[in-house]
Amino acid sequence: MTSETDISAGIEDGVRRRDFINIAAVSFAGVGAAAVVLPLVNQMNPSADVLAQSTTEIDISAIQSGQAIKTSWRKQPVFVRNLTPAEIAEAKKVPLSDLRDPQTIDERTKPGKENWLITLGVCTHLGCVPLGAAEGENRGDFGGYFCPCHGSHYDTAARIRKGPAPKNLVVPPYEFNSDTVVTIG
Repeated sequence: MTSETDISAGIEDGVRRRDFINIAAVSFAGVGAAAVVLPLVNQMNPSADVLAQSTTEIDISAIQSGQAIKTSWRKQPVFVRNLTPAEIAEAKKVPLSDLRDPQTIDERTKPGKENWLITLGVCTHLGCVPLGAAEGENRGDFGGYFCPCHGSHYDTAARIRKGPAPKNLVVPPYEFNSDTVVTIG
């Protein structure tokens, strides 16, 4: 004959075994789901060639006052422009109330290096590449950059002044390593 304690002990053991099986099954399913989801999420990370271009060093020693170059960073064009004192003065004269996206030239350049304007060369309207970084290109009504696709005009500080673009040309993160070398990114 079985006693009452034997029956309750058997139920307790059954519950413990059942709980263990449930926990093991849920854990196994969780590991399986992670094994499936991890590659799907990982494929959205930047590719190796983009990561290799996460920073770009530029030698700016050959860029004279008033000149500009086009380079690339993360597969996007970048304009590096050595502003003249007249261009800086002209940019400082513009009242912020006249600007669609108000920023001063000092906010768009580094302290002590305000003659160096570094911006992404991508129009903020639809992503076209504006003209004006090279000599002889149409620089628009304000002497800066001009996007011929839809008619956006930027001033010498790459601030939007006329046309459909909603924002100024973007200033990427950059640091001066020395007086002649800039690292973007």
